[in-house]
Amino acid sequence: MNSDITKFYTLNVIDSCSVWNILSIPIVYNASLIAGCFYSFTNYVHYECLKKTGSKPRNANLCSELKREIAKNNFKVCDITIEDLQEMEILEARKKLGKGELSSIVFAKKTNQVFLTDDKKARNLAKEVLGKDRVQTTPHLVGYCFFQRILLDGDYPSIIADHKASLTSNWGDLEIYFKEAYEESLKIKLMIGQ
Repeated sequence: MNSDITKFYTLNVIDSCSVWNILSIPIVYNASLIAGCFYSFTNYVHYECLKKTGSKPRNANLCSELKREIAKNNFKVCDITIEDLQEMEILEARKKLGKGELSSIVFAKKTNQVFLTDDKKARNLAKEVLGKDRVQTTPHLVGYCFFQRILLDGDYPSIIADHKASLTSNWGDLEIYFKEAYEESLKIKLMIGQ
């Protein structure tokens, strides 16, 4: 595990794959809210998630859930400026990433927030632009919630089952990383005597 699961920034700029990874596992999403997480995303990620043809998850319930969470202000849609778009062009020349990931990195930098992504290329670029400690993943969130005892040992099978059920949407299989995060939380708790 590359991340320190004893620490997690709760204010995150999130990209579309992480939106779906978190929302598709309700127990993780609810645990993140208990942990105090708040998610913002750029208007381009909003477009990718809810309006762009062909990029919606196959599960229409997740789209409805995202709309409800936006209405509750648990996800906030943020505008980016012309200057932000110009910086996106500079980053785009360096790495071939989607506009959702690029706009998220630029917005996280501009607002001094953390970027939450499960896309490896986006994570690598974000570490260069924002610094290693300003980039987080869904498995990092899961590990943190286990470490904080917001998630309990009995929750692990449900997390894996919900994640496996969502894999038909091609967001990437994170099971091995969830397992690493869970085992890391057990190891740390054992070392500190919890």
